[in-house]
Amino acid sequence: MPLRDFAIMLAVCVVWACNNIMSKYVVSGLDAPPLFYAAARFAVVALATLPFLRPAPRPLWRLIAVALLMGGGNFALVFVGLKTATPSSAAVVQQLGMPMTTLLSVFMLGERIHWRRGLGIVLTFAGAMTVMWDPHGFRLSGGLLLIAASSALSALGAVMMKQMEGVKPLTFQAWVGLCSFGALIPATAVLEPGQIQAGIAAGWPFVGAVLFSALVVSVIAHTAYYGLIQKHEANLVSALTLMTPLITITLGVAILHDPFGWRMAIGTVVAMSGVLIIALRGNRVMPRLLALWSQPE
Repeated sequence: MPLRDFAIMLAVCVVWACNNIMSKYVVSGLDAPPLFYAAARFAVVALATLPFLRPAPRPLWRLIAVALLMGGGNFALVFVGLKTATPSSAAVVQQLGMPMTTLLSVFMLGERIHWRRGLGIVLTFAGAMTVMWDPHGFRLSGGLLLIAASSALSALGAVMMKQMEGVKPLTFQAWVGLCSFGALIPATAVLEPGQIQAGIAAGWPFVGAVLFSALVVSVIAHTAYYGLIQKHEANLVSALTLMTPLITITLGVAILHDPFGWRMAIGTVVAMSGVLIIALRGNRVMPRLLALWSQPE
């Protein structure tokens, strides 16, 4: 990969990592309702990509299902989970999306797993469980369980998306924005009373976060990522996305003072090793998953 393209990939990962930190600040520091934050984000995405809405990929029902799984459903769980989870631990648990996608590819697409990818799956789950487990209360972290559930939704959406051919990135983003906004508006209206007042109280930092997450992360960074996938070997680009959780952990510890003890360190190393093995072996849907899953996504 030329140095210029590597620099673009690094910039994309930095943008995704910054978005993880910023999302935590929005839902915890600004105390903005997470579903309302997600709805506002997708409203901007939908407006920015509206010219690319047509022609719609077929079948339409599958497109809508994938958009809701990888968009509204995924982000709703991530933002709610970040109310109690740290961005550093969430970045590790989100890596479960890769082995989940691999396993679903076996059942839904008939792909085969050899021993190396099997080892990667085991390592990723073991690392994530190490991070998720609360040794003081002997229970799993509730916020991180929601993050894990979001990865499962993204994985299912990515596998379903593989069954649709010729989906252009900006067209997909347009449908994700439209469908997710349509689903999240009634959800925030019912579950988060006073959400508009809370958003107004959060002020300009909330507006800036929404615009950054929608325009810089979804439109600019994802378009650049898809361009790299088309130019270079997918396995290489997929492996390089591991910079995102590592940068997120670094920023989380440095800016938000996320705890980083031995359990977090061991879980991170084990999970990242497993993800790297899976990424280097590759499968047919991994790059599409990573395009939406490496941020909140």
